[in-house]
Amino acid sequence: MTYQEVLANARTCMGPYCKSCPTCNGVACKNTVPGPGAKGSGTGAMRNYQKWQELCVNMDTICENKPVDTTAKLFGREFTLPVFAGPVGAMQMHYGDKYTDLEYNDILVSGCAAAGIAAFTGDGVNPAVIEATAAALKKNNGCGVPTVKPWNIDLIREKMALVKESDPFAIAMDIDAAGLPFLKNMTPPAGSKTVAELKEIAAIAEKPFILKGIMTVNGAKKALEAGASGIVVSNHGGRVLDQCPATAEVLPAIVDAVGGKMTIIVDGGIRTGMDVFKALALGADAVIIARPFVNMVYGGGAEGIQVYVDKLKAELADTMAMCGAHSLADINRSMIFGY
Repeated sequence: MTYQEVLANARTCMGPYCKSCPTCNGVACKNTVPGPGAKGSGTGAMRNYQKWQELCVNMDTICENKPVDTTAKLFGREFTLPVFAGPVGAMQMHYGDKYTDLEYNDILVSGCAAAGIAAFTGDGVNPAVIEATAAALKKNNGCGVPTVKPWNIDLIREKMALVKESDPFAIAMDIDAAGLPFLKNMTPPAGSKTVAELKEIAAIAEKPFILKGIMTVNGAKKALEAGASGIVVSNHGGRVLDQCPATAEVLPAIVDAVGGKMTIIVDGGIRTGMDVFKALALGADAVIIARPFVNMVYGGGAEGIQVYVDKLKAELADTMAMCGAHSLADINRSMIFGY
């Protein structure tokens, strides 16, 4: 299947909120929460996407003519691309009846591992979701990152114990999920955590611990203090707080503050290999792409994932070659216009 064929097929089984648009920019799903859209005015997802488009790259082909290497080494593993599929939950509520969370995560983890990348997997109120995630990770030699929500500490311990049995190479917590309706007003309380609480959770993980949902320099410094091995610069796709800046806007300052001290991943509106290049040029070590992978799974299953990974790799390699970068280490801010 081609990328366009996968998208066209996805349109036959997705909805009503996600339209499987030719460009996943947050416009058609604006203000559909629950659903894939953004909270409040609905412009958060749109802003994430748009800010990557506003960045221009500097072309420079006066350099050695040799092959481009898109290989990334992260958390002790080697990947075809510095790209992870993002954690997505409540599939039938947000995207359509074709897949349950359990079925989606199983296809996503396996498909990404086969394509040479890895998936962050979601979490939810239904305990079967994290149980199925653990099973999928174990089946694929721990090639993935289970993402545990900021529940109360006892539930965190329980879920961490379950996913650790699958020996993932890292464990994440989407701390920004504190803004999701189903976490609010829970008993015992769930949601925001102090640095001291996160230190305890990082110790429980016994794996490289990644905090997703960092949008400020101060937040990045607190994550570092808490013992996180990595962060994801993310506003949860605009789904938890309206009128946040785009991730591309805050990334450079966060990199300047904690770059080299921890792995920095960024998500939000990244759709193409050129977008990946721009994120790396601003200082990220890798990116997460979430919603487009949903389209690929709904439209083509594991084959759809491979089609999209191939597309991203070709776009990234082309951009690198035309900007004079032959490896990911060669990419730097001078390759972005105005930096």
